[in-house]
Amino acid sequence: VALFLEEAGLPYEVVPVDTRKGEQHLPAFRAINPNGKLPAIVDVEGGREVRVFDSTAILIYLGEKSGRFMSAPEDRGELLSWLMFIASGIGPYSGQAVHFQRAAPEQLPYAINRYRREAERHYEILDRHLAGRTYIVGNEYTIADMSAWGWIDRANVVLGGDDPLAPYPNLKRWFHSIDARPAVARARKVGSDHAFKQEMDEDAKRAMFPTNYPKVA
Repeated sequence: VALFLEEAGLPYEVVPVDTRKGEQHLPAFRAINPNGKLPAIVDVEGGREVRVFDSTAILIYLGEKSGRFMSAPEDRGELLSWLMFIASGIGPYSGQAVHFQRAAPEQLPYAINRYRREAERHYEILDRHLAGRTYIVGNEYTIADMSAWGWIDRANVVLGGDDPLAPYPNLKRWFHSIDARPAVARARKVGSDHAFKQEMDEDAKRAMFPTNYPKVA
């Protein structure tokens, strides 16, 4: 989402939400995203507040509103398909792979293998698709590239190793071409001036993974 805003040059205000402090569960934020997840936006242009949550929904909303990065009309079906592939495949399986490899209280070989292998499978699909292609959809840079970039940027955490994209040469080439865009450097700085909580203590674990704990009446 930060990458889209920087690419499009849209004016925006950053409102930090510290997830390790549990600020995503505060009523003010839950009023924007009942699911208590980041990111979320409030569009106040035109005098009426429009709340949008989930990165894919936000990218589609901003793309349609601005008329930018939405692909040629004849490619719209493919654009939506790849966005859903990222949202329902690469994103959640990467997240679960990271959780069970790095955050779970015990190492569960079945869960680690299941989610890591699925993350690798999604990488393989995208790698094959990108053979001979500059962008994911059509001949244009779109929100599908932005969405996928956000997840592939975390390949070193998902897969580990010094060069996690080495087995996926087409994906690696594509990633570095997107990563070299000037807007990426600006997007990486978004929120960097805020002192977020770094400790993963018990309070942070309860804030980040509340369903692992009994509900408080």
